[in-house]
Amino acid sequence: MCSARSPSGDRPIGRRLPMLDDQRQAPEAEARARPAEGRTGTGGRDAPDRDVLDLGPSETARKPGSEDEDPSAQADGDGDAAQDGGDDANGEQRRPNILRRHPWAFLLGGLAVIALGVGIFFYWLLYMHPYENTDDAFVDARSIAIQPKVGGYLVDVPVTDNQHVEAGQILFQIYQRDYVIALDQAKAQVEADQAAIKNSDAQIQAQNANIDVSKAQVATAEAALKFAQEDAARYKDLAERGSGSIQQSQSATSTLQQRQAAVQSANASVVAAQKQIGSLEAQKASTQAQLARDRAQVEQAELNLGYTTVRSVQSGRVVRLTGGIGQLAQAGQSVAMFVPDDIWVTANFKETQINDMRPGQPVAIEIDAYPGRKIHGTVASVQPGSGTAFSLLPAQNATGNYVKVTQRIPVKIIVKDWPKDVAIGPGMSIVPTVTVR
Repeated sequence: MCSARSPSGDRPIGRRLPMLDDQRQAPEAEARARPAEGRTGTGGRDAPDRDVLDLGPSETARKPGSEDEDPSAQADGDGDAAQDGGDDANGEQRRPNILRRHPWAFLLGGLAVIALGVGIFFYWLLYMHPYENTDDAFVDARSIAIQPKVGGYLVDVPVTDNQHVEAGQILFQIYQRDYVIALDQAKAQVEADQAAIKNSDAQIQAQNANIDVSKAQVATAEAALKFAQEDAARYKDLAERGSGSIQQSQSATSTLQQRQAAVQSANASVVAAQKQIGSLEAQKASTQAQLARDRAQVEQAELNLGYTTVRSVQSGRVVRLTGGIGQLAQAGQSVAMFVPDDIWVTANFKETQINDMRPGQPVAIEIDAYPGRKIHGTVASVQPGSGTAFSLLPAQNATGNYVKVTQRIPVKIIVKDWPKDVAIGPGMSIVPTVTVR
């Protein structure tokens, strides 16, 4: 065997070659003796299994300077490391994948995902699909302003802020003396009109009597006229026959003419008396019309006197009370606000939510102010149009650039049994949930 030295001068080359062969054969024998699911280290200890994705060096790989490493192998570390890496890669390729090594884990995971999907579907089907809700909802009512119809000083205010009152209860009292005097004046005028009518009736009756007298005078004048006609005819005949004087004939003729004038005067008196009756009747009708007007003034005075007592026309609450005792309240001036007990919910649903919404459907109501309260209502009606269509300044889509926006549709929800132990009024936020399917 050749005893040539290595370039480094440490040891002969001929002695190094058999040693390298021994080092190559040792890992091959060790790999054949290694079990299928694990490998043993150079010291005979079992090495831990490595995962398919673990491409790093084995924990049992020998490190330079370890006790198990052959001193002669340190000099040839590069060649030995390459040989060991190839052997490790071949062993890893022979191992099964993670799905085959853990089938039950993947099966249970798949079943859990399916169960979660089924649970989400049933939750949507039972708790989301049958309902429509919105947070754009408020308590609504037809609130009115309390305004006295007549002016005057307030002498009594028997209510206070936020007090609940019943129908007919007194809210304000206005000084009544001025209106009592006006009522007395109207009544006195009515009595004067009634007296004037009675006077007209008496005058009419007296005029009727005058008519009767005038008619009697006409009858007397007619009788005298008849005698004068006969007397004038006799004296005229005597004068023509020469038995009587012409003077007597002329005197009889003059008397006849006087009696004719008396008859005409009596007839004229009858006509004048009858026309006076018409004038008296017209005067009576005028007085009767004035009486009706004065009676209306009496009723108005009675109403004004009644208006001095401001009463509640329905049950509700007095809010924003501004009127006080001694204040001069003008007619039409607001002295308080009144919220009736008749309140409801106005819910502004999106137009995409009212497809299945109909009157009579049940509604579950939650009040933001009282989150623990559960109130049940009913859909009363759905407004035929969006809220913006009935606003003060509705949108004009025919002008300018148009951008489609989901509109809100007001839905009226009525509640029969509002809680009595809490204050609920207009403007309070509501979250209604309507069962539409």
